[in-house]
Amino acid sequence: MPPRPAGSRPTLSLVAKTAGTSVPTVSKVLRGGTDVSAETRAKVMEAVQAVGYTRRGGSKGESARDETGLSQVLDLVVTHFEGSWANLLIAGVGREASAAGLDVVLTLAEPGGDWVSRVLRRRTAGVIGTLVDPASHQFGALFAAGVPVVLIDPMSAPPPGVASIGVANWEGGRMAAEHLLSLGHRRMGVVAGHARHLFSRARVDGFRGAADTATAGGATVSVAHGGWNRAKAATATHTLLDGDPGITGIFACADSMALGVYDALAARGLRIPEDISVVGFDDLPEAQYITPGLTTVRQPSTELGAAAVKLLLDLSRGEDGGTRSPARMRLATELVLRASTGPAPANAAPPR
Repeated sequence: MPPRPAGSRPTLSLVAKTAGTSVPTVSKVLRGGTDVSAETRAKVMEAVQAVGYTRRGGSKGESARDETGLSQVLDLVVTHFEGSWANLLIAGVGREASAAGLDVVLTLAEPGGDWVSRVLRRRTAGVIGTLVDPASHQFGALFAAGVPVVLIDPMSAPPPGVASIGVANWEGGRMAAEHLLSLGHRRMGVVAGHARHLFSRARVDGFRGAADTATAGGATVSVAHGGWNRAKAATATHTLLDGDPGITGIFACADSMALGVYDALAARGLRIPEDISVVGFDDLPEAQYITPGLTTVRQPSTELGAAAVKLLLDLSRGEDGGTRSPARMRLATELVLRASTGPAPANAAPPR
């Protein structure tokens, strides 16, 4: 990357030099222009991220904006629409956007797809991103183009200056552990999501921290990764119990994975909660319908979507308080008790 003077602001010229192209081409990519090759577009996206270029406020095109100065649409960017959690989030985003007189465009961020150019061409009021990696070159192009962005529970650390909103994941994991500990469980397992996802790690760390603090190391916590998938969670549960048959309580870091835990326990002839107690995370509708009903940590998914829209609109209007630090909001989680947890079996073996 070409050097630049210390303290100077990255320019389009520097981006063009880094990408090996021209300033008009860089500008065209940042407007979502279609007459640029995929190879050149990728080089420009990589270059704007590498040099840390961001467009100055007020230079963005104003077409498709109403008399208030705001676009009439916002984009919700996700990697998939399936599942109850996504539906709850979309409901919150849609309701709050409608109240503000905005339409929501659901944008699917497919791997290798050029979704970012479509967003840039729309002159969107801003982007709400969830279940996506903010470190990707595509998001780098949005930041460089000056598009307001709010990330919902980002899977990796947000770039400097980018706002995010999420839930109290660490505290949710702590509540799950404290509940199982209060029932006498001392040998416990965790079915986690992906190891690299920040929110999964926070839930696991909260659970482990509570177990260590409450028992002064007198409890054991084994962890296996289920990848947010029911079938993989079932496999992870078998892995946990093969490694420690004495586990009496399992925390699944998502209700969707708790379903896989149920599957695995049924396959092994184990009863819930008589043999093993199960706690989930999300409080999806499925948590109430399965048998036994799932004790879980509720995250306010619909409220999360609504709050993300409010934050995005504040950023779009310049109502972020003028602070240099990006907004970092966290909504509270709470434990919802149902029938999947009970006292540890009287014959449970002590921790190893």
